[in-house]
Amino acid sequence: MVVELSTGLSTAALDAIADLERRVVAADGGRLKLEWGSLRNRSGQDVEDVLWWDGERLLGFLGIYAHSAPTLELAGMVDPAARRRGIGTALLDAGQQLCRQREHDSVLLIVPRPSAAGRSLALRRGGSLEHSEHALELLGEPAEVPADPGITVRAAAPADQPAVLEILRRGFDWEPPEAAGSGPHTLVVERDGRLIGTARLHPEGDRAGIYGFAIHPDHQGRGIGRDVLHRLCRTARADGATTVHLEVETDNDRALHLYTSIGFRPVITEDYYALP
Repeated sequence: MVVELSTGLSTAALDAIADLERRVVAADGGRLKLEWGSLRNRSGQDVEDVLWWDGERLLGFLGIYAHSAPTLELAGMVDPAARRRGIGTALLDAGQQLCRQREHDSVLLIVPRPSAAGRSLALRRGGSLEHSEHALELLGEPAEVPADPGITVRAAAPADQPAVLEILRRGFDWEPPEAAGSGPHTLVVERDGRLIGTARLHPEGDRAGIYGFAIHPDHQGRGIGRDVLHRLCRTARADGATTVHLEVETDNDRALHLYTSIGFRPVITEDYYALP
């Protein structure tokens, strides 16, 4: 058995992680929040992944994700045939040690709700449920939506950053880091030339993820979110994505209704445990 602390994932390692993911999903159902866009673009500087090898076979994996925020998220998996051998505990031990070496405000362990072992591990470490999210996927074309000719969606420019950060503050009731207002996948929504929304559309091979989707509260309830979401899904599919995915907090009924009205369907609920 070899535990590898990785600063960057090779093609062979990525293939092994994908193979392990297939085995876990085949056994447990649902999906795993592995953030493939991040895994394929690790910095090569910080240790961000922990891999548990048995020869050339990967039996366990844990990834650390910062998402340009002061909160670090941990998400991992263990081969169904290798459980109850302490692999998950060892992975979390290594992950928490790595987190202690990095600047952060909090650490969240993401646990699929059906995973009794994951929940037990989080609670044994003193974790407390911080929030829960539904993971949703769109597998086909989005439902047709009338297009508002006054709405445009474009790539964010540096000058848009202050407005994007303010929309994120208002939309998610949190203080976003400066980096959250820019980046190659950040988009802005304008209506009649006024910036009123933002989202990140992240290509991930044959999948695409929608993150940080927010419309300014003053412009909600007018069908703008549905129009924009339809456009994002059509763009993702035109660029080759067969699946579009996103997450929504379980208590956000309004957003959940919006997403399902477009054609998204819940895949699994994930619990976020704050670790002390």
